[in-house]
Amino acid sequence: MYENILLPYDGSDGAAAVLHHASELAHGADATIQVLYVADTTRDSVTVVDGQTVDVLEQQGEEILDEAAKTLDTLGNDYETDIVQGNPAPTIVDYAERYDQDLIVMPTHGREGVSRYLNGSVSEKVVRLSSVPVLTVRMKPDETLEFPYETILVPTDGSAAATHAAEHTLSLAAALDATVHVLSVVDDAALGLDVRSTVSGKETEAAATDAVEAIVSEAETRGVTNTVCHVEHGPPAEVILDKIESNDIHLVGMGTTGRRGTDRILLGSVAEETVRSAPVPVLTLADAE
Repeated sequence: MYENILLPYDGSDGAAAVLHHASELAHGADATIQVLYVADTTRDSVTVVDGQTVDVLEQQGEEILDEAAKTLDTLGNDYETDIVQGNPAPTIVDYAERYDQDLIVMPTHGREGVSRYLNGSVSEKVVRLSSVPVLTVRMKPDETLEFPYETILVPTDGSAAATHAAEHTLSLAAALDATVHVLSVVDDAALGLDVRSTVSGKETEAAATDAVEAIVSEAETRGVTNTVCHVEHGPPAEVILDKIESNDIHLVGMGTTGRRGTDRILLGSVAEETVRSAPVPVLTLADAE
């Protein structure tokens, strides 16, 4: 499913954990990992040492990539390394598109410091800008990363963007023989208390059910043999987090845009909140053009 996986890497503890996860994913897909270090041009990094002009970040990048290469050699992965200069988020997005990468794997937290750029805000910008699928991975000391993914959550609001993301995620689920939980959330807070809102609420729940059933039908078409349906009420991001915990979810796959209005969850903002807070990897996809 993936032939080329782009791994922006800064050597931080979180990034090192994600390196191992990307290695497992690459083994499963028989993919090549492109390890990329971005020398952040938004920071002053040039100095003079013994009369020689030296870019400190590029020098640190070479050391960091050498360590990553040693790890990937030990893990038995096919890989390449590269150093580029630029503003991290747009540079990562441009690199992925220019060199035909199939997936970007990003940690959502990183250490602060002159050589550490893979923090949450950079990852969120990559999610927002990228036309290439992005797998964001939050790694904290008390959390573990499961692979292969055995349980996958697919939130949907019935939009074309959600369907596009679901199709990609379902193909991955079929390859992994994973159980897929399909979720649509009715956000009651968007509805008032009058009679019109009551009618609208019934229509919204019916639409949510239709959205779930459409994804389940697509799952069957793609060879996913085990699906679970969920139509829930509440704040969408909170419901997603609750489903992750209550169903031992290993991966969330969702779109970064969605229908807007009181009759649908705003999937885009919910995706950003999920990326920021989910204790499991989140696979996000922009709408197909």
